[in-house]
Amino acid sequence: MNQRTPIDLSTEQTELSLKNRKYLAQNGIDYGLLSITQTGLNKSIMDAVGSLRTYLKENQYHNYSEQKQGTEYKVLKPCQLVISDTNYQDQKVSLYRPETKSGDPRIWIYGLKNVAESGDELVLIIDKGDLYAFNISKLDLAQNQLLNKIIHDYEATAMELLGLLESLSNKGRLQSIMQGRHDTAIGRTIEHALGIPINSSPLPDYKGIELKAARLNKASNRTNLFAQVPEWPISALKSSKEIVDKYGYERGEDLKLYCTIKTHSYNSQGLGFEVDFEQDQLNELHIEDGPVVSWFGNTLRTKLLEKHHETFWIKANSDIENGDEFFTLKSITHTKNPISSQFLVLLEQGIITMDHLIKRKDKTGKTSEKGPLFKMKQEHLGLIFPEPKFYKL
Repeated sequence: MNQRTPIDLSTEQTELSLKNRKYLAQNGIDYGLLSITQTGLNKSIMDAVGSLRTYLKENQYHNYSEQKQGTEYKVLKPCQLVISDTNYQDQKVSLYRPETKSGDPRIWIYGLKNVAESGDELVLIIDKGDLYAFNISKLDLAQNQLLNKIIHDYEATAMELLGLLESLSNKGRLQSIMQGRHDTAIGRTIEHALGIPINSSPLPDYKGIELKAARLNKASNRTNLFAQVPEWPISALKSSKEIVDKYGYERGEDLKLYCTIKTHSYNSQGLGFEVDFEQDQLNELHIEDGPVVSWFGNTLRTKLLEKHHETFWIKANSDIENGDEFFTLKSITHTKNPISSQFLVLLEQGIITMDHLIKRKDKTGKTSEKGPLFKMKQEHLGLIFPEPKFYKL
């Protein structure tokens, strides 16, 4: 269905489309792309290609992989179809998988025939849960009031957070709200000062922006990207308990496995990484036993995009006074829209590493795992985040 035929795009059409896509990239706006065909217009249905499906899923708008085939499972959602620089229509978008063949995902935007023709390109942008459709072959996005409001909202939130952090820095030292020099102490102290409740949610911390904080004067300056457990069904070992039982070491009354895993070398426990690009997997291996656990590359990329769509990486000095720790905020690195395709590449190069943090209480008791934590040095953020912005406090 929707057989592709050669499209004779005018030079003006092509140039406007490319100009608009560059404008979106320059402003850090991610999007899904939909190419319009005459067959699709005639049948009121378009193919939802892989990149568009990924965009809809990663922005929690629609997940085709969880949708059953057949018209009875068709999903209708509201969307805004942008028709000019100042106006848009309230419309609906249809998302479904037909019963025929393998149920290749389909999409249709109501009212599309009135604003698009064969050869046009649409970008679909999700903002605050709402879907907006722009015909970038006909609209100049730099002049579009609706898009520029979305861009302004993105920037306004970042500037609002930056202002709050600057105010905290100007007030001087922040006393840690935790006892002991825990890695999470600085982040929790900053969140507490900002009035952000502490919770275990995987969602970003402040109005869609993730906060990551670390001590400047800490010996290791790797920063946490995210935690992600292995894919147990495809792994040789099926739980953190099995990992620590086999490769852990005794520390006091407990059995522990606190260690860093990277490619091209094995650690003192005999553990290391192998990146299998052909299978799109990250494999943890033991130097003698072979496979230990594995991760799907797509899972790691998705987690990166979910966790770090936009992030403030905060650095602070730490000092101890009368047994209490105090933090002085020194700098912020602001990143957006990571290049997820580089994640496995940076793992293979040893730039991204992973820490196990497994403890089995009293050697045979309850097992807890604070990771696995995927990490990288802050000076390498530019390898995966385009054009990081640096602010000195």
